[in-house]
Amino acid sequence: MPDVMDAVVNLCKRRGFIFPSAEIYGGFRSAYDYGPLGSLMLRNVKNAWWRSMVQLRDDVVGLDASILSPAAIWEASGHLATFTDPLVDCRNCKERFRADHLKSLDVCPNCGNKGTLTEARNFNLMFKTNVGPVEDSASVAYLRPETAQGMFVNFKNVMETSRKKPPFGIAQIGKSFRNEITPGNFVFRTREFEQMELEFFVPPAEGPQWFEYWVNERLQWYVDLGIPKDKLMLRPHDPDELSHYSAGTTDVEFLFPFGWGELEGIAQRTDYDLKKHAEHSGQPLEYFDQASGEKYVPYVIEPAAGATRSMMAFLIAAFDEDEVNGEKRSLLRLHPRLAPYQVAVLPLSKNDQLVPPAREVLSLLQPHWQCDYDQTQNIGRRYRRQDEIGTPLCVTVDFDSLEDRAVTIRDRDTLEQVRVPIAGLVDEVRGRLGF
Repeated sequence: MPDVMDAVVNLCKRRGFIFPSAEIYGGFRSAYDYGPLGSLMLRNVKNAWWRSMVQLRDDVVGLDASILSPAAIWEASGHLATFTDPLVDCRNCKERFRADHLKSLDVCPNCGNKGTLTEARNFNLMFKTNVGPVEDSASVAYLRPETAQGMFVNFKNVMETSRKKPPFGIAQIGKSFRNEITPGNFVFRTREFEQMELEFFVPPAEGPQWFEYWVNERLQWYVDLGIPKDKLMLRPHDPDELSHYSAGTTDVEFLFPFGWGELEGIAQRTDYDLKKHAEHSGQPLEYFDQASGEKYVPYVIEPAAGATRSMMAFLIAAFDEDEVNGEKRSLLRLHPRLAPYQVAVLPLSKNDQLVPPAREVLSLLQPHWQCDYDQTQNIGRRYRRQDEIGTPLCVTVDFDSLEDRAVTIRDRDTLEQVRVPIAGLVDEVRGRLGF
């Protein structure tokens, strides 16, 4: 198989998953636009996470907090003081590097010169802006570097209005922004990205058991959606790499073509955040247990995943090549819940007689699944295209369909083809897709 990374990046551009942002202007470094197929798949990744974390549970509710936030939030959270990377510059080639990513601080990895790197200095990763017409200290705001703080500052609002009590969680999916010094590896590390985060509030004594629960739960989510278990691992953080708020963190990592990389971190944030926001805002953020008469600040377990990064991992894990009738075939063996299209409806040809029944079949399936409709090129080429974009099932309408009111379902992975009556098509597709 060719280099999987190159093959997937090429497929993403060629088939409309991911485009370089502002490409007609020469591109904008570390920014990407999600095309027709990519926007569908990214939505499916987020929907799968939401289904698992919110829809199928009764102890988690959702939130959609503001992206812009005042400086007071980030001062309280510690991000203004500690959310930094060590930065060095080369005086010779003018390139910039993260000091903690360099093998040696004596030699520039770009130009090879010795003694040209500056002393390391801390660089805050948050994007700073001003709100309103006057640029002064009172108007300073930040684009959030994580979605978590919106959940902490809304802890009391959510707990009271949802009538939940610990253990319970607040889930959120949304954009975050980090002014990364060294973005790269396609969409693995970008300055604008989407996160899928849960803040799960628990009685302090229950922190360790819930931490272990969420570590195992989150690993299994990736396995259930098609990533082989031998391509995943759990990596506990060493004490010297823990975030300022964490008493313990374990990452779910995926074996990318460039090595192991983090998909998600599960952190034991203790009561750090709620106490800090209570201290800085003057508002108590605690829970009173009427049954026991105990008042306490909950501990927090935080599974925080990257939606865009997870999508990249699902694409790489699903990429495959095989041979069909002596011809090489590229395909994405995506889980049906993640595939951009679950079903493609393909009339055998553009013959005027086949279009009406094909459109009828399409309208039958569209209320249930995302469908593609394609009547251009020969049927073999259209099958190959659907394989390459990960469509699990193709439904072909042919001339026999005009007489027997049946269609052919073709399976992406097995290449099996079966004849199914149109009247039973929805049930047959549901059985094959699993939803």
